[in-house]
Amino acid sequence: MKFDPVNYVRHKSLRWKIMSCIGIAILMLTAGILTTMRFVYYSVHNFSDAYKSNTELTEFSQAITTTEKALEDYVNYRTFESIDAFYNSRTKVEQLYDKLKNFPSRNEIAHKEYVIHQLTEAFLYYGNYAISARRANNESEIAINYAYAMTSYNYLISQILELNSLRLQQNALLYNENQHRIFIANTLSIIFFFIFSALIFFVLYFTITSIMEPLVEISNVAHKVARRDFDIPLFNRDSNDEIGNICKAFDRMIISIREYIDTIWEKAHTEAELKEKEIEMQALYTDAQLRALQNQINPHFLFNTLNTGAQLAMMENADKTCYFIEQVADFFRYNIQQQSRTVSIDEELGLVDNFVYIMKVRFGNRLEFTKEIPEGSFPQKIPSMTLQPLVENCIKHGLKNTKGIVKLNIQVEEKFIVISISDNGEGMKENTRQAVFEALKSGTTRLSSEVLDNSASHSGTGLINVFMRLQLQFHRDDIYDITAGENGEGTKFIIKVPNHV
Repeated sequence: MKFDPVNYVRHKSLRWKIMSCIGIAILMLTAGILTTMRFVYYSVHNFSDAYKSNTELTEFSQAITTTEKALEDYVNYRTFESIDAFYNSRTKVEQLYDKLKNFPSRNEIAHKEYVIHQLTEAFLYYGNYAISARRANNESEIAINYAYAMTSYNYLISQILELNSLRLQQNALLYNENQHRIFIANTLSIIFFFIFSALIFFVLYFTITSIMEPLVEISNVAHKVARRDFDIPLFNRDSNDEIGNICKAFDRMIISIREYIDTIWEKAHTEAELKEKEIEMQALYTDAQLRALQNQINPHFLFNTLNTGAQLAMMENADKTCYFIEQVADFFRYNIQQQSRTVSIDEELGLVDNFVYIMKVRFGNRLEFTKEIPEGSFPQKIPSMTLQPLVENCIKHGLKNTKGIVKLNIQVEEKFIVISISDNGEGMKENTRQAVFEALKSGTTRLSSEVLDNSASHSGTGLINVFMRLQLQFHRDDIYDITAGENGEGTKFIIKVPNHV
């Protein structure tokens, strides 16, 4: 079977086509960049090599001069620093002069390197003998070898200068040649850049055109469908790419719309029936509202009765009884009015104060309640009736001892307002604690029967209700916890209110 590249590409996905186009463009761009870099590297490499030889020769001359200075200092003063400097610089000279030609040549520069190589060996040879004679305090040998070393040094420096001049002349010619090469390299780089840019443009243009043409056709059909014109021919496209799938989906959609129009009158009848049911549900909703308004009569009667009792106590000069009844009325009013909304932490703390006052009137000195709250206000919102059930739970279990101690603490952290309420009771058993968290995960509001049998004092409904409402409001389950109290006694409830709410 003969391979058809056009048909092969036609059945590929849009992602494959676009990635292939990008890949080809990247390859072309990479080829252009590598070609340009090659030209530039070749030109710069030749340009940098032009004066490299002069730099190396200058470094060699400096090393020779340093060696001569160290030799002179040691011969005159015989110090440790001078002999150490001599050997260090001599090592560097030996490394550098090995790069010079060590055999005669007809080339002037190469022969000059040979002469410098020989003079360097002579300088180092006599210098070593002068050092040895100085160590042995042989004055005659010192004078002879030092004189030979200095003669070799002076002639060596003059030859280095001559070689440096010859290399400068040679490098000047190479510099002009490299300038011409750089000009050619820059010209070729610009030409290649335009060639590769044009190739990339044409590849992208033809690829995008092949993708956009069927999309334009789909757009025209979509406009006709939007104008409720369903008498349009189907695409019947057989390609397997995304556009082909869209065309097939359009064909199925048009067929479905035509079928839907045929059944629209039947659905209209169904909608009429649903409308009747909606009217019926509205009537039921109105009736429920009336019942809710009627149910508000009893709380208002309770508040009016409590207020009448408070006024009667005031008339009888029973101030404590009057204040107590007012606190009870405020507590029930808050309890009923705030059931379905969020309140600030400050409002909840006010309710806790009312509730604790009522409990102290009831239990007297058996109950000790302390608060550790930083100065300032806490406007962060939490579900109503969040703190009071926890305080009530702690009072209930703390009073099982001779004296119940309940503590409420607030700490302000960077991200959370941490509220902890603890008691000195018997503490919550670990299986009960785990059962509370399992109930929260499962969405139930009561503990399992096994836990209730083992610990009847913990029904769990109020506690689970508090945590569940916190979880629903803040959409997270890491804002509450139950731990042991201080010194491992009692129970501590912890609530973390996000600081941004």
